[in-house]
Amino acid sequence: MLKVTLIEDNMLLRETMEEFLSAEGHDVSCFASAEEAAGSAALQSAQVVVLDLNLPGENGISLARRLRQARPDLGIVMLTARTDPAQRQQGYESGADIYLTKPSSPGELAAALRSLARRLAPVPAQADEDLRIDTARLLAIGPGGRVTLSAFETDLLRQFGRADDRRLSFAEIAALEGSSANRGALDVRITRLRKKLAQIMRGGNPIVAIRGTGYQLTLRVVEGGGPFAAEPGTVRSGSGD
Repeated sequence: MLKVTLIEDNMLLRETMEEFLSAEGHDVSCFASAEEAAGSAALQSAQVVVLDLNLPGENGISLARRLRQARPDLGIVMLTARTDPAQRQQGYESGADIYLTKPSSPGELAAALRSLARRLAPVPAQADEDLRIDTARLLAIGPGGRVTLSAFETDLLRQFGRADDRRLSFAEIAALEGSSANRGALDVRITRLRKKLAQIMRGGNPIVAIRGTGYQLTLRVVEGGGPFAAEPGTVRSGSGD
């Protein structure tokens, strides 16, 4: 069961989703706008927020960005009737984990929440072999020290960590880079990031190619923005972007 806050201004859709998600066993609280949800105990304690992009008042993009900054571990599902790829990219860049196009089926929304539930499950005690990323300071931290990351590399590692089996397709990686990205440029960026991670992690290749499909990260990722003052010195390698 997840604590879900649903923010949707369409009353019929809001009530339908509330009924379905409650039947799935989730604890659901509903609001018609960001302003109505602001400061509520339900929003403060939510594990997942399902929100409409086109909300009255503060829109979903702005709200998702604020929520992501305040709660890096929060699950965010964005709903919209817009099908423009640029809008989808904007949704992900604002902090959404999953972007669903209306009308989405109840089953699709339920599957999205199950995916988020797996990510939100309690993480075992920190292992020395884990890769930690400090999203606030753009750092990757491992047993051998820490290296500075570009914004793209930080986002890429976050997405690897959240993906099933830590695999991303070429298209998913290209979506993070933007419409101008090409396969050659992506390969160069992956190679650069692989070299950075090799400096601070033990073992073999940290990012392996999946023939004809994409790449897989072989390290477990732990996100955070806390102080890591006890870590060894920072290794600066390349300009990143």
